[in-house]
Amino acid sequence: MYTNLAGADDAPAPAALDRLRRLDARAVRDSVTLVNRLAPGDLARPTPCAGWDLAALLAHLTAQHHGFAAAALGRGRDLTHWAVRPLGDDAGVAAMRYRLAAEDVLAAFATVSDPDRPFALPEFTTDRTFPAVQAVGFHLIDYVVHGWDLARSLDLRYDPDPELLAAALPIAHAVPDGAARLAPGSSFRPGLPAEADAGALDRILAMLGRSQEWRAPA
Repeated sequence: MYTNLAGADDAPAPAALDRLRRLDARAVRDSVTLVNRLAPGDLARPTPCAGWDLAALLAHLTAQHHGFAAAALGRGRDLTHWAVRPLGDDAGVAAMRYRLAAEDVLAAFATVSDPDRPFALPEFTTDRTFPAVQAVGFHLIDYVVHGWDLARSLDLRYDPDPELLAAALPIAHAVPDGAARLAPGSSFRPGLPAEADAGALDRILAMLGRSQEWRAPA
C-alpha cells in the first residue's frame, strides 16, 4: 500500500525525522489516552474498520507497535514481531498491553539517529526496505487515523493538534488508492469525497475511506 509514498516533509532529512518522530509520539500518546478510557464490555464495540470490533482493532494496533519497534531495532524481517495476538477479554489487561507496546515503539524510534536507516516492513513489501524518515511517517498516519477509529468507537472526542494534522495530511494524500484497500484486513478503505471546505482531519479521513457520519449501532 505504501510503496509509492514519498517523503512528506521538505525539511532536511534529519530535521524531518526529528519532527515526524515527535509528532508520531503525540499521535501514539493520543491513542493511549483513548485506550485508557476502556471500560468493561467496550472490547465488543463495533468500529469504523469493517469487520473489526474494538478488541480486533486494539490487537492490530498493538501488533503494529511491536512490528515497527522491531523494524527500528533492525529485526523487522521477522514476521513473528508483526503477529496479531488476542489481548484477552479483560479491558484493563488489554489497555495495559497496549500501553506497553506504545512505550516500546516510542523507545525504539528514539534510538534511530540516521534518517536513512533501513526499516524492514514485510507487511508492506519484502522487496525493499524503507528509510527511517519514511517509516515513521507510515506509523504516524496509521495512528492519526486509528485514533479517530478508537474515539468514534468509544464515542469520545478526538481533536489532534493542527501541527500533527498538517504533517499527516500530505502522507494521507500520498497513500495509493485502489483495489489493495479492499483486501481482507486492510487498514484503509477506498477514498471518499470530502466537502470543499473540509478541515484537515476530515480530509485525511475521507482520503483513507472514513466517513465522519459513521456512528456505532445502538
